[in-house]
Amino acid sequence: MSLFCFLWTPLFYLFWRSVSPREESGAGGVWALLLGSIAALFQFFFGALVRPGGFGFSRWLSGAIDLAVLPVLIPLLVYLLMAALRIIAGPLDFTDFALLWIIPMGALRAVSWSSRGDPVLLVLCPLLWTGIAGGLPFLGAIAAGGRLFARIFAALGLLVLPFLAATVYWAFFRQELELGFPLLVLSLAPLIASCIHGALSRR
Repeated sequence: MSLFCFLWTPLFYLFWRSVSPREESGAGGVWALLLGSIAALFQFFFGALVRPGGFGFSRWLSGAIDLAVLPVLIPLLVYLLMAALRIIAGPLDFTDFALLWIIPMGALRAVSWSSRGDPVLLVLCPLLWTGIAGGLPFLGAIAAGGRLFARIFAALGLLVLPFLAATVYWAFFRQELELGFPLLVLSLAPLIASCIHGALSRR
């Protein structure tokens, strides 16, 4: 499981590049790896921002802030800011940037979590990272330029997906698998749709 946490994101990044409709690499790859490494080292040495207790709201909040959601929202917001300030130039690809950012995080967390042997951390969290990194930009693109109904649906998805991912972590931590698995499928659906759309666009 530690190997899965270590390898999942870089392998998925290679897969994403193979199905992405862009032939050229997205902008900011060096920035993503550099800033992602700094962020991963910061959390590795300073620890969690939320101290969870039990199985209630604090556990859900820990999943949202420290484990499954915020670590992927940060690179997406940083990329948006850097593009707005023209720090990076070239074709924008939020998913490229976010995936490269979280590669160092996955490597360090594979080391720090390896002694626990917990599949919720070592398997589920990497899946949720890539689900958010690929799903939110896909929904954002639809919300910005699709048909009216699709734009409304995508905008709601943008708001719901981070909360959904945190709830997936919480449900699996509580071993409520009958709730966790359907929500996991829902949280990964935008990513899967994005991959299918990208593969069809390259044909």
